[in-house]
Amino acid sequence: MNKRLAIITTHPIQYNAPWFALLHQRGKVDIKVFYTWPQAVEGFDDPDFGKNIQWDIPLLKGYPYSFVKNVSVHPSSKTWKGIDNPTLIDEVTQFEPNAILVFGWKFKSHFALMRHFKGKIPVWFRGDSTLLDYDIKGLKDIATRNNLTSHLSFLSSFKLYLKYRLRQTALRLVYRYVDKALYVGTNSRHYFMAHGLTNEQLVLAPHAIDNQRFTYSIEVDYEMEAIKWRKELGISENDTVVLFAGKLEHKKNPLLLLNTIRELNQSGNSTIKLIFSGSGPLEAELKTIAGRDNNIRFISFINQRRMPVAYRLATIFCLPSQGPEETWGLGVNEALASGRPVLVSDKVGCAADVVHASIGSIFSSGNASDLKAKLMELAKENITPHACQQHITSWSFEKICNVIEKEMT
Repeated sequence: MNKRLAIITTHPIQYNAPWFALLHQRGKVDIKVFYTWPQAVEGFDDPDFGKNIQWDIPLLKGYPYSFVKNVSVHPSSKTWKGIDNPTLIDEVTQFEPNAILVFGWKFKSHFALMRHFKGKIPVWFRGDSTLLDYDIKGLKDIATRNNLTSHLSFLSSFKLYLKYRLRQTALRLVYRYVDKALYVGTNSRHYFMAHGLTNEQLVLAPHAIDNQRFTYSIEVDYEMEAIKWRKELGISENDTVVLFAGKLEHKKNPLLLLNTIRELNQSGNSTIKLIFSGSGPLEAELKTIAGRDNNIRFISFINQRRMPVAYRLATIFCLPSQGPEETWGLGVNEALASGRPVLVSDKVGCAADVVHASIGSIFSSGNASDLKAKLMELAKENITPHACQQHITSWSFEKICNVIEKEMT
């Protein structure tokens, strides 16, 4: 008889549902997914995108699941009280799992479940938080007054240090209720270790996307569709095109990318086309700055089925994030699976693991000169689609399933 794994998560997500289905189909572990925010199944309002999000790929096929009643007055995955499921513990108990995998602890019912089952059956946790938003060396300098120029500077900086240490103490208390953490990459591992988990508790289950869906389709010729789309946008086959795909928000720093490419083009040394795919709070400002610049295009929000084509509009995919909390950047995985080299800032969580010189480059966050230099260097490289696609194969849903199956034995 197979062992049973209960998976606790808020709502169906395009990056998780496919490997839930794969894990079930492989038949080595019996799973059941408990969704704690059932109201989101029909779509949810995303304040950053500024619209109701309904993904156009199936997220509830191929695996057992149930919707757990959420009685919150304001159901949401953004707040502690937004996930309130009085029957969750009882429903999970009835499933009789051998282990529980929890996505996210910052919810009333998720945390209550972790506390309830700790010491009874193994509690696993899946998260991708990092320490990239904290200058650890700088914080140590604060504690010892190193490199601080005045008493006022010390007082201000010490508040930051104290805030970090209080947060660290609180998170150590939270992670006492975790037996194992399925970390997603190097920066995620450092985060868990900083909050009290040991080597023996940490298991790499790499962040991944549906590589096959972005690499190839028997129904659509992605490359030909991209060529047609580029023509519609007035972009020639020989143009160098940089693509930004994601929320147009402060943490992803699209303004830096826009201003840098405009400066490059105005210098007369190059002509680079820039495409923004997405929407968000910075959209109006970006469009105002771009004005009638013929080298800048906006194609708004693109749903999942069309994204493999959208990535192929580009010569280079760029994620210039400055944080906070750019914990991974799964668009990087998608771009590579689509055969496109990547340029990311060092504040992007996946940079330490995924971005190598053979398929991309890393620049210093917020540094326009470094972004400019790395962009020009990468544009001259002859990186093939095959090299990008082969590189990302080691970050796959199959790897996640292998890890879980091994840990369940």
